[in-house]
Amino acid sequence: MKPVVISGSGLFTPPHAVGNDALVAAFNQFVSIYNAEHADDIAAGWIEALAESSSDFIERASGIKQRYLMDKGGVLDPSRMVPNLAERGNDALSVQAEMALAAARDALKAAGRAANEVDLIIVACSNLQRAYPAVAIEVQEALGAAGFAYDMNVACSSATFGIQNAVAAIAAGQARLALVINPEICSAHLNFRDRDSHFIFGDAATALVLEAFDTARSANVYEVLGGRLATQFSNHIRNNFGFLNRCAPEGLGAVDKLFVQQGRKVFKEVCPMVGEHIVAHLGQLGIAPQQVKRFWLHQANLAMNELIARRVLGRDATRSEAPVILDAYANTSSAGSVIAFHLHSRDMAAGDIGVLSSFGAGYSVGSVIVKKR
Repeated sequence: MKPVVISGSGLFTPPHAVGNDALVAAFNQFVSIYNAEHADDIAAGWIEALAESSSDFIERASGIKQRYLMDKGGVLDPSRMVPNLAERGNDALSVQAEMALAAARDALKAAGRAANEVDLIIVACSNLQRAYPAVAIEVQEALGAAGFAYDMNVACSSATFGIQNAVAAIAAGQARLALVINPEICSAHLNFRDRDSHFIFGDAATALVLEAFDTARSANVYEVLGGRLATQFSNHIRNNFGFLNRCAPEGLGAVDKLFVQQGRKVFKEVCPMVGEHIVAHLGQLGIAPQQVKRFWLHQANLAMNELIARRVLGRDATRSEAPVILDAYANTSSAGSVIAFHLHSRDMAAGDIGVLSSFGAGYSVGSVIVKKR
């Protein structure tokens, strides 16, 4: 089988950077209004008063300092706390496709490729804007690409699962040049009125170009040595929003139709699962963890990444070995590990080995091991 390489990466960063202080100010204003409106019920013990948030709490809990949003006005409005993203007509480019196109064009430029050379597009992300037609096919049309395109969702692991699908398609001769795109509008499925999660997510889109090594034009390519995927069902990270909601008596307003998680259980269960997964994958390829120069891990929580790296290496990882981007971008779901790769891979030398790994709801975990050529 001819080696398959990542020959280009791209990133779209939304226009609005929102720091913890601004997010906390909006949240605490909402809390003040809510507690005042329900003062009698709170005093009677029928409901509990809402607790305020703080920037210190957020940074200690997650390592997040800011995030980028597609819209900040709606999020920072205590009477709304939902992004203002107007619905577009069917003949207009969707907001998710717009983000995907920006990241895709950035990746194609890095790979030295034209859009009409692409013959496979996979849009892989946690939440798709609609059921159909596939956002990937919309991107294909707007880009002027050939071949075929499809959407897929494996929550935060969507990027690594998408990479593995693209590698398999190229190896099988079904495609020559593939784009794996991760457009994440996480702010639209986040409950900004929940103290435990209002700070977790940001928006972003990433893209990777994959092709056979012997066709690559870029001097900065990474051979995919192998991919390993695993899933195990869990309800501890969940989003129940879907078309069947309209059939239920409670309608669309219930909180659990947005992102919900049992954070402590996720931390306890996912960290060992991911650590063991990466070590086993490296072992399959005859690579010792100490041979890996860089781990581009899913950017969900700083403590999680530090623990996973420690489980793999048997010691604390340096920031060079396990770069952190969630302080600036927050959790961008499937895009996070690819942002880390995009921003922290240029210094890799020929022969250096890296691991791109993502993990999340499902549970799902994926790892892609690459070597700089």
